[in-house]
Amino acid sequence: MRPPLKPLFLLADSSLLFWRSGDRPFLDCLRVLTGADLAVPPIQAAYLGASNGDVPAFFELFTAAMELAGISHCRMIPSRPTAEDRAWLAGAHVILLAGGDPLLGWETFRENGLETVLRERYFDGAVLMGISAGAMQLGVQAWSEPEPGAAALFSVLGLAPFIVGAHEQPDWTGLKRAMNGAGPGSRGIGIPAGGGALLHPDQTLEPVRHPLVELLHEEGRLREALLYPPREPYRGEVRLGPPSLLQ
Repeated sequence: MRPPLKPLFLLADSSLLFWRSGDRPFLDCLRVLTGADLAVPPIQAAYLGASNGDVPAFFELFTAAMELAGISHCRMIPSRPTAEDRAWLAGAHVILLAGGDPLLGWETFRENGLETVLRERYFDGAVLMGISAGAMQLGVQAWSEPEPGAAALFSVLGLAPFIVGAHEQPDWTGLKRAMNGAGPGSRGIGIPAGGGALLHPDQTLEPVRHPLVELLHEEGRLREALLYPPREPYRGEVRLGPPSLLQ
């Protein structure tokens, strides 16, 4: 039997990795989700920097953030992973997809065979996190801009049932262009700078720190609404509430 699914962490940028909600770091919830304080052997975390060309400085930010969650066994999985890199990823309990160019990162995952591994790790109970382009790659489609004013859509992991946009406030131009390209019935979530979202296994969508923008393509137009964070922040508890309208 597979372990229970964990929430998807969709982040606009890296600031939430170090954000404190009250007297506790936001990432403290990873201790509960992974059992980091009790795990033997230790919890493993993997960082995939393909979208930004494997810049080492961003991996250093990741390791610093994981320390806040009590996770010290971290590894950067490069765009051309070795057998040891693949073995680490296959056993990782926390996996972060970095920001950068969503198309570059996605094409890399497909070429090096990690697309399938990422889906398998999610369904085996790993915590998947995406920052900016990485958050886009967790949705149903992402987009690139081959020329000004254009949005070329491509399918991605599909673990979140909507198109993700990040730090485009207040106009959300790219996300709206992608939504129009996706057509009727499509859904989009815009995550403002400094904010994030947790998509729980029951499909409840929880804004983090700042309101999210929800876009629905209905009857030839985009309907827009705001989704507000709850009063009580997420602490890693199991969610059994009713699904959101995004289901």
